[in-house]
Amino acid sequence: MAKREAKEDQFKTFDGTELHYRTWEPLTEKSNKKALVVMHRGHEHSGRLSDLIDGMDCDELWAFAYDARGHGLSPGPRGYAPDFSYLVKDMDTFVKMVSEKHGIPIESMFVVANSVGAVVTSTWVHDYAPAIKGMILAAPAFTIKLYVPMALLSLRILNMIKKKAFISSYVKSKFLTHDVNEQKKYDQDKLITPDIAVNILIGLNDNAARVVSDAGAIHTPTLIFSAEKDWIVHSKPQKNFFEGLSSSKKKFITLSGFFHGVLYEKDRQIAFDECIQFIKECYGEKTPSVSLVKADVEGYTYKEYDRLVNYPVSILNSINYFSQRISLTTLGRLSKGIRIGLKYGFDSGMSLDHVYKNKAVGITPLGKVIDFFYINAIGWRGIRQRKVHLQQALDQVINAMITEGKAIRIMDIAGGPGRYLTEVAKKCEHHDLKCLVRDYEKANINEGKQIAESLHCHNVEFMVSDAFNPQTYQDQEFRPNVLIVSGLFELFPSNELVLKAIEGATAIVEEGGYILYTGQPWHPQLELIANTLPNREGAKWIMRRRTQKEMDELFNIHGAEKSDMKIDKWGIFTVSTANFKKTNKTQEVDRNVKNE
Repeated sequence: MAKREAKEDQFKTFDGTELHYRTWEPLTEKSNKKALVVMHRGHEHSGRLSDLIDGMDCDELWAFAYDARGHGLSPGPRGYAPDFSYLVKDMDTFVKMVSEKHGIPIESMFVVANSVGAVVTSTWVHDYAPAIKGMILAAPAFTIKLYVPMALLSLRILNMIKKKAFISSYVKSKFLTHDVNEQKKYDQDKLITPDIAVNILIGLNDNAARVVSDAGAIHTPTLIFSAEKDWIVHSKPQKNFFEGLSSSKKKFITLSGFFHGVLYEKDRQIAFDECIQFIKECYGEKTPSVSLVKADVEGYTYKEYDRLVNYPVSILNSINYFSQRISLTTLGRLSKGIRIGLKYGFDSGMSLDHVYKNKAVGITPLGKVIDFFYINAIGWRGIRQRKVHLQQALDQVINAMITEGKAIRIMDIAGGPGRYLTEVAKKCEHHDLKCLVRDYEKANINEGKQIAESLHCHNVEFMVSDAFNPQTYQDQEFRPNVLIVSGLFELFPSNELVLKAIEGATAIVEEGGYILYTGQPWHPQLELIANTLPNREGAKWIMRRRTQKEMDELFNIHGAEKSDMKIDKWGIFTVSTANFKKTNKTQEVDRNVKNE
């Protein structure tokens, strides 16, 4: 078997950090480019992947791998990142860089990932919904074996009291492989670090638990290797993840007698042969296209929504939720945020505006304390981070359009009071920029006008209008080249309704413009919210999640091609930026609406 030499380089990831990466060019490239993206395990680096890549026997495929930040030749404290989500975003940035630099569609890429790298990969696939060809997860570290009692709790406490805390791994080469030569390579490699940051270890645990519990959101073809004699990670979460996958093509293999480093084991050819076969099948077969347009009436998230609507919770939870409702309507009224939620709905624009201000207000000191804990619930923290991400995405689009010398016309189809957009309009009042804030509630529009007046902002307009009525877009004079849909579709389970809004709005968006849309692919408190908080209509606030794959598809149908995405560290809210090109369907909708 011919050996391929790696070429080394650096790429700039999303926060400006330059990470080291390696490229293995194909020996017998075909006309249609394909690529393996290989993720190293924790503590290691991409320089240890050459034998693995050669073992895959994919000479016609390009291969790429990088040193995670804090590993190998990449910069940063050893084993550290500011947050686990940075590692996931690094992977997303790397894959897009490879695609753009080498002209390889993401749809033609296949990922092979080890241990911690497998958790990064599965989180990336879950959160970002890339259309990769498939993935192989080798002994994914969904749950690490911590042999010290109460180790995880101790690590959480340490992480709270020390900003950058590190521990040294107990992992030895003899726990990874029976192969003595591989043990020596591991022990003599000075680029392997034994350290891992405590925040990364906690983030690894929390993100793995989230992804395993929500594996049904993933449709990617997947092969999972589990080591029978794994001293490092537990095998049960690997099996749970596999069983939860919605992938139509998936395979789980327990490697008898293998230690954790399955792709470095003495009998690794057994694993390599399975990899070769699976990769060939994924590239050779025409993978059936999975459409989630009808996910509101069938499938994974529909079943979850149906359970929340139609099935009673346990007796203990019923008592718990009843007591919380009583607390909200009595003591809770001392909190301004809770009073607003009870009056207008906890999903209303008025409620969100209070959350965005992030200032505890209440009647009496107790009311202020209650409001503090209310506005710092994990969902509201995610909402505020969504606003930050939306502003960042909008700034990037505005700066690009200013550089191109374009007039900027921004429309939010359901912006509530539109505080954030008014602030953007004020900041950019010296440029050719105008904004339109639409909303169904007159109270939100009136408050938005007051905010604009207080800021002396004159380049933002307000309109009371129904986002789901296509005709209203045609009736208005304002024609946007930046369309924003933020925090709206999460409130409505029906895709038919959502598609009406997208059809109507995209019909008036300028060709070559941008679409910014938010999503809620996961939420840790769906049942709690459904049983305690009323919505804007006074009914139970029951949400149907849309996976990122579903959300991307709904917009893609009408000409939005996602180019970037941001997500909070909890994995709750996403902000996507898409380039807009009118499709035949969009043009047809535009003509039909005009004819009507």
